[in-house]
Amino acid sequence: MKNVLVIGSTGQIGSELTMKLRHEYTGDIVAGYIRGAEPHGELAESGPAMEVDITNATQIAEAVEHYHVDTIYNLAALLSAVAENKPQLAWHIGIDGLINVLEVAREKHCAVFTPSSIGSFGPNAPKDGTPQDTIQQPRTMYGVTKVTGELLSNYYALKFGVDTRSVRFPGLISYVTSPGGGTTDYAVDIYYSAVKGEVFKCPIAAGTFMDMMYMPDALRAAIEIMEADPDKLHHRNSFNIASMSFDPEIIAGKIREHIPDFEMVYDVDPLRQSIAESWPNRLDDTCARMEWGWKPEYDLETMTIDMLDKLARRLGK
Repeated sequence: MKNVLVIGSTGQIGSELTMKLRHEYTGDIVAGYIRGAEPHGELAESGPAMEVDITNATQIAEAVEHYHVDTIYNLAALLSAVAENKPQLAWHIGIDGLINVLEVAREKHCAVFTPSSIGSFGPNAPKDGTPQDTIQQPRTMYGVTKVTGELLSNYYALKFGVDTRSVRFPGLISYVTSPGGGTTDYAVDIYYSAVKGEVFKCPIAAGTFMDMMYMPDALRAAIEIMEADPDKLHHRNSFNIASMSFDPEIIAGKIREHIPDFEMVYDVDPLRQSIAESWPNRLDDTCARMEWGWKPEYDLETMTIDMLDKLARRLGK
């Protein structure tokens, strides 16, 4: 039995992770939300929910106390492209909010999961096979908050004994929730266009490789890292995890194996392109595999088959 608070439960990751946690555990899995983004449908009906704005430390503490929470999943963040347009808000949510979570966790003895990202690396890191431990000098506010979050989480673990853990998510692909302004979102949008029979306008240039992952694997990683034996963890914040790496031409080609008349043209977004070019092509996730047994279940082929099938059903195609 676990009692878990998911902050950001109605977001791209949170909405699916909250439901998976409710299937995995018998305790209270609390859907923390902000005003204006209340849970609906199964998310609202299948378990408790509470207004928890990450920038409001009192709300976090009240939720933890009321539901006797032992683990906090902190998923509140502005995604990469949005954060570039609202850097102060990105810092306020990503860092001021994280300190609120860590302070509550210190006082109430909670474990904390706060995801990092491939965006925590910058153009000075090795592009291919990016190591677990290497230079991190991101040139985006999103990346700056992720590196700072890793350091803060490590500090609270070393200084106060807070059980903080994290993974560096690649771009996440899902048929359940819509993208929220990330640089890798094209890899979700392209499937929607293919199923709808539309020409896809790709905002990322050909030849731009980025790490990607199917959402079911990402959800498993978020749970497995928190269940891992702490004595085997030499790292905590944050583990590289990887599944697949491709550029727009490769994913378009894979879709055409199933939808031969699918068309894609390029309409490159300079902001997203500049962000993508500063990120790694492919991460080395050896440490995650060795320290807690990480292993993805989906590759580009199996993900594409599942995405096209699930979206066709969802969209009535």
